[in-house]
Amino acid sequence: MEIRLSTLAVVLGLGLGLPQIFGIVKPAEFAKRVRDFPRSLRSGVVLMLLGTAWFIWYLNQESIADFAPYKPLLLGGFAAVGLASCIFVQDFLAVRGLAVVLMLLAKLMVDTARWADTDWRLVVVTWGYALAVAGIWFTIWPWHLRDFLNWATATEMRVRLGSVVRLAFGLFIAILGFTAFKAD
Repeated sequence: MEIRLSTLAVVLGLGLGLPQIFGIVKPAEFAKRVRDFPRSLRSGVVLMLLGTAWFIWYLNQESIADFAPYKPLLLGGFAAVGLASCIFVQDFLAVRGLAVVLMLLAKLMVDTARWADTDWRLVVVTWGYALAVAGIWFTIWPWHLRDFLNWATATEMRVRLGSVVRLAFGLFIAILGFTAFKAD
């Protein structure tokens, strides 16, 4: 599957930016939803299953001959781990699922931007590496996301300021998608 950097930038930019309007307009409701996220079982199951399916898809695309004989076993094993996580590791499942998705999204971002013929690609690559580090961090210490979200939503001012910053960054990425990455 190939995706153009311009398309990825527009989708990611708008995907990040548009929900922030809710945080600007209704900061108290936005804050409540954000604080509820780390312990949300529904969000956790969705994110963990999405991350598992996405990882298995990537693994299935791999053509490394060294583990070809073990590929069916690996595919089944990773699928079982993803499903079992939804059943047996429900504490902070949303954070753990998000961490898996962040690392896979980082891979997609870096792979897509790799051959773009503009230095602006480094914005996407840097963002991708930041997501990978966040994914690793929250896999190891999922309660740190809960603590950070509680801090970031402690006051309406923080909610609005954070939402404005994320909206601006999302729009910046989308604008790059419409302009600097359009030639890709």
